[in-house]
Formats: sequence, structure tokens, C-alpha cells
Amino acid sequence: MLLALVLVGCGSGLNEPNGAEARNGSEDLPTAAVGSSSSSSGASESRASDGSTGAGFGSADNHGEGMDGIIPAPITVTVTGSNPAEARSEEGSGVDAAGGASDTPTTGMQRWEQKRAALLEMIGRPLVPLDARETALPDDAGLTVHDFSIATDDSTRINGTSFAPKQAGPLPAVIFLHGTGGSRQDGFGLLRTLAQKGFFALAIDARYHGPGIGQDPYFEAIYQAYVTGQGHPFLYDTVWDVMRLLDYLGQRSDVDASRIGLVGNSKGGMETYLSAAVEPRIAVAVPWISVESFAWALDNNSWQARVDSIRGAFDKAAAHDGVAIDVAFVRQFYDRVVPGIVDEFDGPQMVGAIAPRPLLAVNGAVDPRTPMGGLRLCEAAARSAYADVSDHFDLYIEPDTGHAVTAEGTARSVDWFVKWLQ
Repeated sequence: MLLALVLVGCGSGLNEPNGAEARNGSEDLPTAAVGSSSSSSGASESRASDGSTGAGFGSADNHGEGMDGIIPAPITVTVTGSNPAEARSEEGSGVDAAGGASDTPTTGMQRWEQKRAALLEMIGRPLVPLDARETALPDDAGLTVHDFSIATDDSTRINGTSFAPKQAGPLPAVIFLHGTGGSRQDGFGLLRTLAQKGFFALAIDARYHGPGIGQDPYFEAIYQAYVTGQGHPFLYDTVWDVMRLLDYLGQRSDVDASRIGLVGNSKGGMETYLSAAVEPRIAVAVPWISVESFAWALDNNSWQARVDSIRGAFDKAAAHDGVAIDVAFVRQFYDRVVPGIVDEFDGPQMVGAIAPRPLLAVNGAVDPRTPMGGLRLCEAAARSAYADVSDHFDLYIEPDTGHAVTAEGTARSVDWFVKWLQ
């Protein structure tokens, strides 16, 4: 088996084959973003701390491989200050990355390492050179803007856009992941706001997504994964792409690879907490309208809204099998398309694995896609894991809000990144 990755502490990552070293259904389309020059009708607005006006992220929908060499090394993180950039790798820490104070360092780390290794074994693939390509765009509100692309495996390039202030680096960075049927452009308002506050801010298009593409190619890819049992277009492929994006950022002299945050909306939010759980180079995580327990939803007849978010794939898969979409079929679908998402990689297990790195979850109080019962299970797991660093975890539940992020939730997210990454 090819050794493609050895992670030691929080500062090393995927190694390039060429020897370059890395330092370190329209389910949820946002209607507008903080600092955006445009906004959707009905979007709430607030004044950010820097005086800019921003609208919240909303939902406009009505429906909703073999491993080839990722071997994680033991990782233990001790928080030594208010900024996670001050954290150090140290065996024998009293606060472990899996279970918080209730676990011994040995048992907690063993469980975390096993979980991480299991997911990486499933999603890993041979490494290819990043072959980064970048194109300068006109300045935007005094910010430097670039389009870029990188190769994440031998058949995939992902596209992105970055916004950065005109100041000396290296800068802390924040990555935005969009929702189903969306594109990187959904986060441009947020990226502008972050860049104005001193961040290197960037967003990528998920596989089968992009400006004007919509959701059908994504649904078809998920359906093909169900039929063939090959690939993981629902959630897991993006975890891999985020890891490769971290390699790209780690090679940039204008980015401080020890201060990288990740925020995602709905689909992108699930990808955020999954990525942060297995990737120690993510220093701060902010999943939006996404923290949930798939198992709780199946056990409590609350799975329908999440199924509706990728209904096109479910409908084709059920028609292929000649069955109705019921709880048994949904469980079978998840087991085939996203193995482990209802057990070892379910929300309550994964959010605890992010500790002690700062985690802010933002959810609507009446969001049917992240039902409150499952959300509370995730909250309990997180509070247990963060017992010794309770200020590193927060859950903001937006009152009277469904599958959307308001301007208040967005502003709190920006403040969270400022607090922990600057």
C-alpha cells in the first residue's frame, strides 16, 4: 500500500507525488450573503460589526473507492491559549480530540484515530499533483480576487474563487462550502465580509455543481453511486476535496496554514463537520443548518425532509429497485451511498471528534431537515467532548427559523472566526 499521508500534530498534510510538501434539490440555496451587493426578497438584514449590511442565507426550495494509502498518525491537541493557533501536539494531553475530559487520553485518541482511519480508508484515493491554476480578476471593493482550480484526483478538478485584503500575509483563511444545487458564488458576500476583516476567504464548487448547473447532475451522480456501489458523491467526496484544498492553502505564502476555518451551508455544513472531524488542519469549524443525527431521524420517522433534499436521486433509485421510499429503503440507500452515516459517522459521533478546536453550530429552531431531537443528541455529545474547554463550543438556535441562516446567524459566524483565528 502506498503511503500517501502521515499526519503528525496539526501541521502536516497530504504530500504531493512530485515531492512538494504541504505545510500543513435546490435543497439549500442561499438567497444572499453578508456584504453582498444584492439580496433576495424577504431576506432579513443586520448591521455587521464593521458597519456593512448583510442579508442572511435562506432556503428557496420546496423539496426538497479503494483506499490507496492514507495512514493517520496519532494526534493529540492541547489548547494552551484562546487561539487554536497556539495549540500544540502533545502525547498524554488531558483533553483529547475524541471524547473530552470524560475519556483518558489513550482511549479517547484510540477511538478518534480509528474513526478517522475508517473514513479516510473509504474516501482515500491515489494522490495526483495539485496542478494549481490561478487567474486574476478585477479588484472588488478594494479586495484582490482570483479564480483558481486544483486537481483533487486523477479525474477531478475543482474550481474556486478567493478574496483577500491588500495587506501583508500570511493571513488566516476561511473556506466556504455551498449547499445542494448551489455554487461557490453563493458565498461571495460572506467572503467579501471576511476579506475586509483580514481573512484570505475562498469558496469552491462541489463536484457536479457550479454556476448555472443546478442540481440534476448531482442527483444523477448519487443515483449512479447507489446502482454501482462506486464513489461517494454525497458528502464524502467533498471531504477529500477539502483535504486537497488544505494542501493548496498550505503551499501559499500568503496563508497561515495553522489558522484555517471552514464554514458550510446545509450540504456544505454536513461536509464541514465531517471534514473537521477527520482533518486536524481545520482549526475552526462552523456548520450551518446541518448538524443532525441520521439515525435519530430514521428511528423517529423524521427522515422525509432530508430525503427531499436529494429527492431526484432517491426517486430514481427506488424506481430502479421497484420499491416505495420507506424507512427501510432510506436506510439501505444511506448504507450504500454514504456508508456509516447512520452509525459510526453520524452527527453525534463526528461533532465530538472536532474537540477541542472551536466549533459553532447554527441551526433553525423549526428546520425539518435537522430535527430538534437529533440536533440535541449532537449538542449533548459536543458538550461532553468540550467539557474542559466549554467556551470552544456554541450552538446558536435561530428562533422561528426553518432551513435558513439569518443575518444574525451569519454575523455570529463571522465574529466566531475573528475571535478564534485572528
